[in-house]
Amino acid sequence: MLPHRALRRRDWLLALAGVAAPMGSAWAASTGAPRLSGQLVFPRDHGAHPEFRTEWWYATGALTTAAGAVLGFQVTFFRTRVGEGGGPQPPAAGRFEPRQLLFAHAALTDVVARHQRHAQRVARWNGDPAARAARASLSDTAVAIGAWAFERRSDGSYRAQVSEPGVVLDLVLRPTQPLLLQGAQGLSRKGPDPAQASHYYSQPQLAVSGQVVRDGRPQAITGTAWLDHEWSETLLPPQAVGWDWVGMNLDSGAALTAFRLRTASGEAVWAGGSWREPGGQPRVFAAGEVAFTPLRWWVSPATQARYPVVWRVATPMGAFEVSALLDAQELDSRASTGTVYWEGLSELLVPDTRRRVGLGYLEMTGYAGRISL
Repeated sequence: MLPHRALRRRDWLLALAGVAAPMGSAWAASTGAPRLSGQLVFPRDHGAHPEFRTEWWYATGALTTAAGAVLGFQVTFFRTRVGEGGGPQPPAAGRFEPRQLLFAHAALTDVVARHQRHAQRVARWNGDPAARAARASLSDTAVAIGAWAFERRSDGSYRAQVSEPGVVLDLVLRPTQPLLLQGAQGLSRKGPDPAQASHYYSQPQLAVSGQVVRDGRPQAITGTAWLDHEWSETLLPPQAVGWDWVGMNLDSGAALTAFRLRTASGEAVWAGGSWREPGGQPRVFAAGEVAFTPLRWWVSPATQARYPVVWRVATPMGAFEVSALLDAQELDSRASTGTVYWEGLSELLVPDTRRRVGLGYLEMTGYAGRISL
């Protein structure tokens, strides 16, 4: 594999050729694209699905050092199929033909120091799970680009490893609750057309241990994290430019998911989410049951993108306020996935009293231009 910096422009142009195809169901039907159907089967569905166009494993969470400093972290691996027919086997034309691209983002937010550091990687992958430099397992979660890795271990825990100047993480994430299947048993609608959907499950309330490098020194941490794994062929409705999403671990042990896909004018195209009490069954939200209302905005000095950093989120389980713990949590990933988005540690508040009831992550895409998957 060439150094990842040398790959950036060429591979992203290849990726654009693969992800810029029309997103409607007619296209899926006419090209024989894979369809979302059936129940998820584990551990197989923890692994990669190279036949689908877009996929990610996305871990976020709140960490605390021994001295009490609060940190936020993100470790995300993305996979995208280049062109058509990117199934699990290497192509007959050549073992090294790049039928897939892998991307990785990592970020560490220091709430006390009021800054965020982030890093990114990109690499070709020929679809062979035994490849060395960049690979993804088809049988369980195990995805890596060089020294960056995210892997599910035999005891069910995950290990996340990132080593990059400014972002050094070695974390173990242990499940404390069962998998949360989003939508209809893991089939999550993302638009008015049934083809605009994804397979999507979460693992909230993950117990985190390990260490980070902060101020040049390794520091032990503990915390709570959230994992999303999602894959799809036709995710975005054509009129949507991006989405707003929250995944919140409540102090009570409950888990709140809420999202909406929106137009350039800010109107919701589709919305959804879920609520699960610890040990209970999820309450899945219908499209008309979730509303996002911006309360405060922040303008990025780097990109001039304008982001709502405080939201009122109305759900069937009540209304909440989602408030960023640091405004400046924009990630410029134009050197890898080609996008700019906001991803940051936020608190969940009761609106009237502003009492904190949880911590988690807020993600906002499409504010610096329409997102391309």
